[in-house]
Amino acid sequence: MEKPFLTIDDVDVKGKRVLLRVDMNSPLENGKIASTKRIERYLPTIKELVDNGAKVVVIAHQGRPGRPDFISLQQHAKALSKLSGLDITFVDDIIGSNAIKKINEMKDGDVLVLENVRFLAEETLKKSEEEHAQSLLVRRLAPLFDIFVSDAYYVAHRSHASVVGFSYALPSIAGRVMEEEAIAIDNIVENPERPSVLILGGVKAEDSIRAMENMLLMEKADYVLTCGVIAVLFLAADGCDVGLINIDSMRKLEVYGLLPRAKALIKRYPEKIKIPIDVAVHKEGKRVEVSVSKPINHLIMDIGKETIREYSETIKQAKTVCYNGPAGVFENPDFGDGTIAILKAMKENRGFTLLGGGHTVSAMEKLGFNRNDFSYVSLAGGAMMMRLAGEELPGVKALKIAKEHMFR
Repeated sequence: MEKPFLTIDDVDVKGKRVLLRVDMNSPLENGKIASTKRIERYLPTIKELVDNGAKVVVIAHQGRPGRPDFISLQQHAKALSKLSGLDITFVDDIIGSNAIKKINEMKDGDVLVLENVRFLAEETLKKSEEEHAQSLLVRRLAPLFDIFVSDAYYVAHRSHASVVGFSYALPSIAGRVMEEEAIAIDNIVENPERPSVLILGGVKAEDSIRAMENMLLMEKADYVLTCGVIAVLFLAADGCDVGLINIDSMRKLEVYGLLPRAKALIKRYPEKIKIPIDVAVHKEGKRVEVSVSKPINHLIMDIGKETIREYSETIKQAKTVCYNGPAGVFENPDFGDGTIAILKAMKENRGFTLLGGGHTVSAMEKLGFNRNDFSYVSLAGGAMMMRLAGEELPGVKALKIAKEHMFR
């Protein structure tokens, strides 16, 4: 199967200056990096480029303006250097004279990390890909490089200057993370082996609704199993009395307005959308399981045992399983049963199993599972859900256009 974009396999990077866009956006605790998971994902791409004689300049972002996690990439550069064993230099600059000087002085095998690209206000402006190609970031840096390597799949759903702009100004290829993520997730969206099961939990209900609408309409999902806040939404849409406390929780999460779309989906796909038959609620500090056939007057925190049994059987019989969003409040040991059962059923499944999203991966790790238990584990959250919704990711689209330009 032909890849939609070029990769590292298609170019000779020896002696070339390579601009590498990654996504090392990491969780912080007291201003310090709390997890290096995303940083570690880029070690293969960077080492491969270095081993092949490239001069590598890394650009990335951390946080958003105005938020506590909006900090310099100096820590990231140190972590990257330590993890890779490479002598990596941090440059406290992006497009200024210091950055340009350091880039021009590079030798084969050198690696630089430039400052947080979101320190430039133009990075996140709402513009088209072509407009971003005319940004100061692209105009200042592109002439210094031979190749652009796009490896930031986790932010490929955002049309930002560093994500899409360089593909209009430089020969552009996908890095190993971009390549792996795109292939794995496209397998779910375009050509899943049947039966195909989509499991949606967590709290991002609108993303889940959009994914369900597309995957069911395009007949790429045989069953959708709902859990988390999504399950509460669909229980309410199906006429269950979920109680005022759960309705209020949905209102706070801005989920309640999705009821009409949930009702429409249930009406159109009654056999394909699975909603809980029992749930676990928080009552007097304990887990109490109740049937959804009766009014629920306590906060729903997980799916119940009967639902777990039904969902597990469906998962075990599937040939393709995609899971996003915990089934319950797994941080509380009393309400991790649903998430554990889903992960266990996926582990025992012999088909293609993919789980994605930062919160889902955190649940996987906290509950004692690891990456080798599944066919593919993605750190992509928003990008994955946007793809499941049938939309093309701007960062991937830019690479496809770059491939067309390179063969004209």
